[in-house]
Amino acid sequence: MDAHDIRNSYLAFLEKNGHTVIDRAPLVPRGDTSTLFNGSGMQSLLPYLLGAEHPAGQRLTDSQPCVRAQDIDDVGDNRHTTFFEMLGNWSLGDYFKEEQIRQFFTFLVDIVGLDPEHIYVTCFIGDPANGIPRDDEAAGIWATVFGERGVSNGIAEIGSQEDGDRRGVLPGERVFFYDGGENWWSRGGSLEATPIGDPCGPDSEVFYDFGAAHQDPAYGKAHPASDGGQFMEIGNQVFMQYRRLPDGSFEELAKRNVDFGGGLERIAAASIGSDDVFRISLLWPIIAKLEELTGRSYDDETASMRIIADHLRGATFLAVDGVRPSNKEQGYVMRRLLRRAIRLALSLGLTENFFSEIVPVIADLYAADYPEVAASRDEVVAVLVKEENSFRRTLEGGLVALAEYQGGTLTGTDVFRLSDTHGFPKELSVEEARRLGIEVAADWEAAFAEALEEQRARSRGATRLGAAGLPHA
Repeated sequence: MDAHDIRNSYLAFLEKNGHTVIDRAPLVPRGDTSTLFNGSGMQSLLPYLLGAEHPAGQRLTDSQPCVRAQDIDDVGDNRHTTFFEMLGNWSLGDYFKEEQIRQFFTFLVDIVGLDPEHIYVTCFIGDPANGIPRDDEAAGIWATVFGERGVSNGIAEIGSQEDGDRRGVLPGERVFFYDGGENWWSRGGSLEATPIGDPCGPDSEVFYDFGAAHQDPAYGKAHPASDGGQFMEIGNQVFMQYRRLPDGSFEELAKRNVDFGGGLERIAAASIGSDDVFRISLLWPIIAKLEELTGRSYDDETASMRIIADHLRGATFLAVDGVRPSNKEQGYVMRRLLRRAIRLALSLGLTENFFSEIVPVIADLYAADYPEVAASRDEVVAVLVKEENSFRRTLEGGLVALAEYQGGTLTGTDVFRLSDTHGFPKELSVEEARRLGIEVAADWEAAFAEALEEQRARSRGATRLGAAGLPHA
């Protein structure tokens, strides 16, 4: 199955199981200024997870495009992207652990066709100090469903990622317990940081095993929560069954919810047996076009082509949702994505504009499933090409100026000067300097902020002087 088939099969499977397919939320949250983008499938559904009644009922499903700008520096490896789709389903006070676990397992094995021998799962080990027991219920359900498929189903005793790095996975183990830093969901990111009044609870993460050859030994022994490469998380089931009280303790919720999110790109990668998400049907055509335009191979220019493909895909969807390049908030992130893509394209020999060749490829990948992409295709291309034209002139001047620092150290004051004089973004100056082997001062950010404040002070002084002015004739 390609990614298109996986997305549509998932929605059809959940709909057949009593879920209502709801429209995706826009990438820019409505009525929520706490975050720039929708970074998960549940973000727009939080009011209903907090207790409000959803007009579509208690069983919901969708495929939600997401942007996580905080992952920008991780893009270039085989699994991180700033833009991705999250397959989601929710039970709002309806079914709970048994049905959810069986539902997702059935989808992965019977519909996507994943080998259950390559699937591993984790559950919450419990927190006695807070009166929260180990999630033996979820672990037991998992052991049962694996056993029904004739797969080893041993329950391991690992309490943290550090433990796993030391012991790895022992023969027969399939289900693992981890602490509140790994297998607990709250808006605060961990059990200790759970906000007062918020629903929260244990989660059960699902991983695909690509084999021992993919494990980087620098990360220790392979286990599901390891960052070593052998295992890739493909889905997370959150069982919202607690609420934190003002005294810091937890109580059981009367109405328990399920919040599931599965990475479409990662599930698609697992379905073709590749740990490289850029080889799936939603990303490989972009890579292939880059190979055609540059005359270079993906194998030789892997990181650069991954970053360009990811950033242009994200910027395309942002433009579809009405974001335009600017120096503020969402527009700034969009501009940063585009400018990084242009800078890396230049390093691949693309000295001429290329957005007009790449963006239509991206739009065509999504036009059939997202009508809004097809409807805005020409406008999106025009918006991105205009930004490319504008920045290419800035880029050329900035790179010439930056080259003068080779053999020396780039300070925060230098970074400010490149920004102020050449319009060269500070992040791009630092990234490009490091790529060129130019040393970057450790305190560059503080020095940049100081130079920026000095300029603002001069501007305020000039404004006051201008206000006093000369007498009118």
